[in-house]
Amino acid sequence: MARNAPSIDAYGDGGFRLAGQRHEGSVLILADEARTWEVAGLGDLTLASLKPVLDAGPAEVEFVLLGVGACNAMPPREIRDGLRAAGIGLEFMDTPAAAQLYNLLTSEGRRLAAALIAV
Repeated sequence: MARNAPSIDAYGDGGFRLAGQRHEGSVLILADEARTWEVAGLGDLTLASLKPVLDAGPAEVEFVLLGVGACNAMPPREIRDGLRAAGIGLEFMDTPAAAQLYNLLTSEGRRLAAALIAV
């Protein structure tokens, strides 16, 4: 399947550079489309903040690549259990590692959503 996923060219200073364009704040990339994501830290993360991913479902998203911020930390149980119940996997790591892995996985054609908290 042909992908038109935006590449993550850089991250830091409170945002990202996606396919050459600066994006302020956190970002949710779903169906190869980047959108503003109103999650500033792991404490803001709720199932409601992942509603677009849950609505897409496992047919569109095999897993969420979650960048949790500057340091790796376990997402809340609500997130882990809610995604599992929806049939969507979860991989979490610090945002810099997630940004790098995102580029690799999209180049392989993987069906993922990237939920990246800005650092």
